[in-house]
Amino acid sequence: MYIILTMSYKFYLDLSDGSKYYPDYITNLTARQSELIIDSVGYDASIQAHPDEPSMKLIINNKFVARVIEGCNSISVIILFVSFIIAFAGTLKRTAIYILAGSVLIYSVNLIRIAILSIGLFHYPWRREILHTVIFPLIIYGLVFVLWMVWVRRYTISHLRDV
Repeated sequence: MYIILTMSYKFYLDLSDGSKYYPDYITNLTARQSELIIDSVGYDASIQAHPDEPSMKLIINNKFVARVIEGCNSISVIILFVSFIIAFAGTLKRTAIYILAGSVLIYSVNLIRIAILSIGLFHYPWRREILHTVIFPLIIYGLVFVLWMVWVRRYTISHLRDV
C-alpha cells in the first residue's frame, strides 16, 4: 500500500508541474491556510512564490521566515499513516472512518505546526535548527505514533476478540 500511495503521489506531483498552483496545489493550499492561521493570531502574514525553487515564501510582518516546500504539506506523513492503518485493517467502515479522521487531524495539526514554527522563527531565528529539526517533527510524528497505537490497541485488538 505504501508503494502504491507513494507512486500515486509522485504521479500527482509530476502532473502538477506547470499548474497555476505553484509549486503544486496541496503545497500551495498548505501555505495559504498557514498564512490565514498566522493572520488570525495577530500577525501580518503573506506568502509569495519563491523565485528560485519550488516553494512558497512565508513572510511575517515583512520578514521572510520560512519556505513551505512540498515536504511541508503532510501528504507523505498521511501516506505513512494510511499504509500502517491498512496493514492492520479492521472492518471496512471502521478503517475508512479512522483513515479519514486521522488524515484530517494530521493535516490540521500540520497547519498549526507550520504556523507555530513560523512565528517561532520570527521571534527566535537563532533557534531555527532545534525548532525545525527536533521539536516540530516530533509533533507530527508523535501524533502519527499515537494514532497508530490507538488504532492497534482499540480497534484492531478489539476486532480480533470479536472474531
